[in-house]
Amino acid sequence: MLAYADTNTDCANRDIKFLEVRHLNGPNIWTLRPVLEAIVDIGDLEDFPSNTIPGFYERLSSWLPSLIEHRCSYGERGGFLRRLKDGTWTGHILEHVTLELQNLAGMHGGFGRARETSLRGVYKVAVSAWHENIARSALSEARELVLAAMGHLQPNGQPYNVKDSIERLRDMVDSLWLGPSTACIVEAAAIRNIPAIRLLAKGNLVQLGYGARSQRIWTAETDLTPAIAESISRDKDLTKVLLQSCGVSVPDGRSVHSAEDAWAAAQDIGLPVVVKPSDGNHGRGVFIELSRQEEVESAYRAALEEGDGVLVERYIPGTEHRLLVVGGRLVAASRGDSVSVIGDGRSTIDELIRYQINSDPRRGTSEDHPLNPVSIDGVTMMEITRQGFTINSIPQAGLEVLIQRNGNHAFDVTDEVHPSIAAAASLAARIVGLDIAGVDLVARDISRPLAEQGGAIVEVNAGPGLLMHIKPVIGTPRPVGEAIVEHLFPNQGDGRVPVVGITGSYGKTTVAHLIAHLLALSGKHTGLACSDGFYLDRRQVHKGDHAKWKTANNILTNRSIEAAVFENGSDSILGEGLAYDGCHVGIITNVELKRHYGRHYIETAKQVFDVLRTQVDVVLPTGAAVLNAREAMLVEMAALCNGEVIYFSLDPELPVIRKHCLADTAEIKGAQAKRAVIVRDGKILLVTGSSELVLGKVADVPLTQGGHAVPEVENVLAAVGAAWALGIEPALIRVGIENFASIQ
Repeated sequence: MLAYADTNTDCANRDIKFLEVRHLNGPNIWTLRPVLEAIVDIGDLEDFPSNTIPGFYERLSSWLPSLIEHRCSYGERGGFLRRLKDGTWTGHILEHVTLELQNLAGMHGGFGRARETSLRGVYKVAVSAWHENIARSALSEARELVLAAMGHLQPNGQPYNVKDSIERLRDMVDSLWLGPSTACIVEAAAIRNIPAIRLLAKGNLVQLGYGARSQRIWTAETDLTPAIAESISRDKDLTKVLLQSCGVSVPDGRSVHSAEDAWAAAQDIGLPVVVKPSDGNHGRGVFIELSRQEEVESAYRAALEEGDGVLVERYIPGTEHRLLVVGGRLVAASRGDSVSVIGDGRSTIDELIRYQINSDPRRGTSEDHPLNPVSIDGVTMMEITRQGFTINSIPQAGLEVLIQRNGNHAFDVTDEVHPSIAAAASLAARIVGLDIAGVDLVARDISRPLAEQGGAIVEVNAGPGLLMHIKPVIGTPRPVGEAIVEHLFPNQGDGRVPVVGITGSYGKTTVAHLIAHLLALSGKHTGLACSDGFYLDRRQVHKGDHAKWKTANNILTNRSIEAAVFENGSDSILGEGLAYDGCHVGIITNVELKRHYGRHYIETAKQVFDVLRTQVDVVLPTGAAVLNAREAMLVEMAALCNGEVIYFSLDPELPVIRKHCLADTAEIKGAQAKRAVIVRDGKILLVTGSSELVLGKVADVPLTQGGHAVPEVENVLAAVGAAWALGIEPALIRVGIENFASIQ
């Protein structure tokens, strides 16, 4: 608990108010990642920068010492604390504290900005928001912490407790965020530029890729994991029968139906034996090296509580290993280890387990901990009893008491696995039918063939945990996420369908419809979200304004979709963010500044630029920005595009068109000739460098009203540029634009 004296300064009664808080789900004016944007009114604190508040720097820096890692505008370690000491404002402080609270709760890395608005004391504060609810809670906790550091007591009159705040956020992260196994796959996908969409606000169901090219994962289960194979893996007896029939070494054994039958089976198989649930997992209810009748019968009853049936198997001497097989290939292996306590002559075994084992910070119940706590279950109790103790016994000083024979698989042995064992594990996974499998085997030495040492495969599991391979206690972390992503998206596939985004001041809806029409003509099942409805090909599914994040997201998760077209108004970009992380074509139709002023604190041309550039920022390196050449702002914006730039223009003599298409040979040497869509002498031309292709006559396009509706002509040119960028044949583009009006 943090105590301090009230500062009694004028700022002690001031407040921090949130006027608005919104979650920007995707690329936005701040960054390409989701953020939480808060409109913050600091009121009279505008007159109190941090260096004028007695004790504020000392309290905040001592409560959150890790703030020293924030580099801030100085670009060096300790940069933010330097700003804090020299004097900075509350909005900026709130940004950094929110980020640090998320970081301490386990949401590592982040983006933050604080910017003044034209209203005195009102700031826009944006912080990374990988999960909306967690980010909102972190922002709220940051407000309380900052006020407390200024000398404010909590409403209950108590000082602020930073530890409790972090624990509350950490509990949210454990409950709501992706587990490390799923996260490692998502991170590997991001490195490959494969988009990810979380399909549930809680849990590990994630879609990688968009539309028809997507794949889904649920931890280490995928779209390619057959339901039949998963069912087989849960039936340990059936798994053994199938493996044995294919020549894989497995321990002898059978299902048993009573304690007496278990003992009879043990005698038939030969002592010692293993007793375990026939459909268990994660090693629960597994009793090993049993030789006495009372042990076997007691183990039967305990194992039955963990599953629907019980197996008795021959005991295989050696150490348990977990081999991870992905797509038929061994990618990681780990070894289990025994766990013991050492008596001190004073403490009970129960106390020794707590002090010597479970106090290890690497042990915990969350997936962030590579080791699990030792639980006092039936297996542990039997092991202790076998040595002549009870849980309350006090071993003499120096005496070692075995607690678990095979503890966590936390020791990486991937490089030690004998090729024949790797082949056997791969075969076992294929026999069961699993694309990703955790193969458990027992061997004295993983570097020698199983046959030489009497080893055997004892289980094949679906949905194996990955943490032991990502964060081994000892050994090299293995790139299991990369292996799974390569399995799902071979040959550098990115899981993307063609995505077209359109923004601008007007004409967006028409352009969106026309592009969707052309994509559908090219044979692609196309989703369209625009301000007059939600469409699948030519069918209107819903009326009304659907130029929104939710509808766009629904299209991207529709696995029948082969192409997607999205209208993005400035309000949508500012209020929700884009639904996609990258697009093949980004279009900006035009710019009329007054249409953008007055909402979301947009008041200047520079701010309008920042809004519209969001669409250009997300153009993929292999994609194209289609821009109106008569708009100076868009010509300036072209330099920000990571892909190609295709201009469209009614005026073929615009200097920017001539410079763009007729660049000096030296300037374009080794690069693709630049493209534009223009009108000359009443004809639509596709220009590539110095060459021109006549697409058709403007007057033949009904939408243009004989070529007299100038805004509609520009809309047609923008759509033609997008279709051209997408590789649609010019002949098909011509047919599409000439029959477009007839289908509206």
